[in-house]
Amino acid sequence: ARINASNPCSEYMFLDDSACNLASLNLMKFVGPGGEFDVEAFRHACDTVILAQEIIVDNASYPTEKIAQNSHDFRPLGLGFANLGAMLMSLGIPYDSPAGRDWAGAITAVMCGQAYLTSARIAASVGTCPGYAVNEESFLDVIRMHGQAVANIDKTHIPGNLYQAAEACWRDAYALGEQAGFRNAQTTVIAPTGTIGFMMDCDTTGIEPDLALVKYKKLVGGGMIKIVNNTVPAALFKLGYNNDQVDAIVSYIDATGTIEGAPGIKPEHRPVFDCSF
Repeated sequence: ARINASNPCSEYMFLDDSACNLASLNLMKFVGPGGEFDVEAFRHACDTVILAQEIIVDNASYPTEKIAQNSHDFRPLGLGFANLGAMLMSLGIPYDSPAGRDWAGAITAVMCGQAYLTSARIAASVGTCPGYAVNEESFLDVIRMHGQAVANIDKTHIPGNLYQAAEACWRDAYALGEQAGFRNAQTTVIAPTGTIGFMMDCDTTGIEPDLALVKYKKLVGGGMIKIVNNTVPAALFKLGYNNDQVDAIVSYIDATGTIEGAPGIKPEHRPVFDCSF
C-alpha cells in the first residue's frame, strides 16, 4: 500500500521523496545579562548556519536516488530554534500570552526572513536551485506574503530593533530575490529538538513551553536523572525578587517540583512559570 506522508522532518509539507538538513539555534545564547535580545548576533548566526546547511546539501548522502535528486533540485533546508520557552521565562513573559506570541512571531520572522535573504545572496553568487525558475512567480508571492504578515505582530510587545529587523529581513529578501532568485525552496522548520535540546543544555525544546520545572528522564542504561529548570532564578531576578527571596523560591521548587505555594511568589507572576504539566 502507498503511504502519503510528509518529508522526514514532518514539520512542513513538501514534495514526496525529499529530505532537509536540520540545524537549531539555542535562543538563550542571544539573551544578554540585562535581558536584551541581540538581534544582530541572531541574524549573523542565521546567515552563517544557512550557508553551512546549503554546503551540506552537496556533501550529504541520501537513502534513494529520487530523494537525492529532489534534494539537489530544490535544496530544502531546516534552520530552527530551541529554548523559546526558557527565553520567554527569563524575560518574565508568560508563554501563553499575547506578548509571548509576539516575541515568538518576531524571532521566527527574523530567522526565516534572514534565511531567505541569505539564500538569495547565495543564488546571486552561484545560481538558483534547478527547481526555482518554473516556480518563480509563486515563490516570490510566498516571500511577499511573509513580509506582509510581519505587520500582524504587535510591535508594542517587543523591542523596536527586533520588529525593525523582521521588516528589513523580508523586505531585503524580496528585493534581492526578485533580481537573483533563491537557492533553497525551503529554509526553516521548528524541529522538536528532543535530543539536541539536551545536548545544547536547553531547558525547553523547540517552540514548546517547559514540560515541568523539575523533570525526570529515564536513561537507556537504567537509572534516572533529575533535571531542574535553570532559567527560574534569572526570571525571578528579572521580576524584581531579591537574593533571599529567589533562594527560598528555588529551594521550594527543588523540594516540591512546583512553584505553586512557594514563599513570597506574587500571584500575578505565576503565569511566567506555567508548564505544560
